[in-house]
Amino acid sequence: MQSYHRVHVQFRKRDRKLVAEMLNKGRESARVLRRASILRQLDAEQVADNVGVAPKTVRAIARRYVEEGLESALYEKPRPGQRRVLDAGQSQRIMARVCGPPPQGQARWSVRLIAQEAVKRKLARRVGRETIRILLQHHELKPWREKNVVRSRTG
Repeated sequence: MQSYHRVHVQFRKRDRKLVAEMLNKGRESARVLRRASILRQLDAEQVADNVGVAPKTVRAIARRYVEEGLESALYEKPRPGQRRVLDAGQSQRIMARVCGPPPQGQARWSVRLIAQEAVKRKLARRVGRETIRILLQHHELKPWREKNVVRSRTG
């Protein structure tokens, strides 16, 4: 097993006060509070055991504090994520379409039908069933159930 050198952390007075306030209030996420606790306990030998994380995590947090400061040690950098398939406008247009009557020859909307119609009507360039399912779930719509669809009273 590879041995790592111990990182010594010397808190600045302002940082010590900020971490103490953060731990007392408890308004941050559990991850941030755990990191703050790690930084506070870094002088002790058994920090990883006390906090319940791997020693590598303790070293990483300590190194980030020493090299980049308190902010970097406590908070994560934004993670790169996949771009959304549908923007807000496309989602709204699809939802408006779903709230209307289904296409000719169809009794009701299905997830697959919504995806096909969105592409066919150029509401979205490419969209999958799972994207539509999540969109419907987010708006709490179940168009395949007649009673959950809002329709105007015409005729």
